[in-house]
Amino acid sequence: MKILVANLGSTSLKWRLFDFSNNAERLLHKGGLERVTDYSGAIEDCLAQLKRAGAIAGERDLAAVGFKTVLARGVSGCVALDPRVLQAMTDYIGLAPAHNPPYIAGIRLFAQRMPGVPLVALFETAFHQYAPEAALRYAVPPSWHDAGVRRYGFHGASHKFIAERSAELLGRPDVAERARRLYVDGGQTRVTGAPLRVVSCHLGGSSSVTGILNGAGIGTSMGMSPQSGLPQNNRVGDLDAGALPYAVRTLGITNEEAERQLSEEAGLLGLSGVSNDLRDIAAAAEQGNARARLALEVFVASARHWVGSYHLELNGADAIVFTAGIGENRAEVRAAICANLDNLGIVLDPARNAAARGAEAVISADDSKVRVLVIPANEELVVARETRRFLEASKN
Repeated sequence: MKILVANLGSTSLKWRLFDFSNNAERLLHKGGLERVTDYSGAIEDCLAQLKRAGAIAGERDLAAVGFKTVLARGVSGCVALDPRVLQAMTDYIGLAPAHNPPYIAGIRLFAQRMPGVPLVALFETAFHQYAPEAALRYAVPPSWHDAGVRRYGFHGASHKFIAERSAELLGRPDVAERARRLYVDGGQTRVTGAPLRVVSCHLGGSSSVTGILNGAGIGTSMGMSPQSGLPQNNRVGDLDAGALPYAVRTLGITNEEAERQLSEEAGLLGLSGVSNDLRDIAAAAEQGNARARLALEVFVASARHWVGSYHLELNGADAIVFTAGIGENRAEVRAAICANLDNLGIVLDPARNAAARGAEAVISADDSKVRVLVIPANEELVVARETRRFLEASKN
């Protein structure tokens, strides 16, 4: 069974092709195109590259195309991409303006190009749907909640991979199996040992921190939209609800302009005045740029806030995991987040931390009560696995 996972951006198409034959899972091919202006041509180029590599003879070799979709009104989990789901994604374009439009357009073009191939969505909200209701509710009027105003959470594929892989690395196959089957049975798979408590830190162009108990999410820093939680690359993150109307009145701007600024000119970019890329910000801070240094400090303070929140909610932690571009590659950010937490049992090994870059590693000291891990993200594999499960369940 060959499953293509397509990652669609506003001007990019990236893909990975997985083969699940003979009870194994193999990555057959990966590639990507940047500065895409014609998605039809990009899809043709993708298929051509797969054929040239000998990965497929044609699109009929594909059992399905899986998509890491973000948000849809009233829809979550792993589902077939039918007109109802596309409409639900369209309904929430206002909440995910950078993500939903390219996915909707790209999915429709894939459907036109290969009408016989099933298209399957794994929504980023899926991992968080089993959290306690109290972790998902805002204190809004009931009519607001009924209209969909609630905490959804994102980066679900990433946090699910961390739930599975961290359990494997910590010697808990029972929890790893529960995490793998989470979307199949809603967390009913039995755990035989003590509770496994993990705080997952997905730190990258967009960031979120999630508490994981026995392979399932119990809460997350992102809320109703990707415009929440930690400061994002150029999105504000958490903001007092009164700030938006105040800025509109005081600055004499429209609601639409305020939303644009909070989505495009805020976050790390707005704080630093340098860039939305933490690598550039760190370089500027080293050269004495005070705003860049402040941006780093705000980012670290927010991450520590959420790590502390889930450490308390979980009654401790067995592991803290760093993943995604910043989490995997920026030793100084990991060190700052974990600084002076020895009373919580969190102690880094400076040499191990400095050496860890883009590969699995244990970076905690030998006497640390909490294991601190670096685990590279593998969201596409999660999408492929869940797409496979969806296809197999659909046959039964």
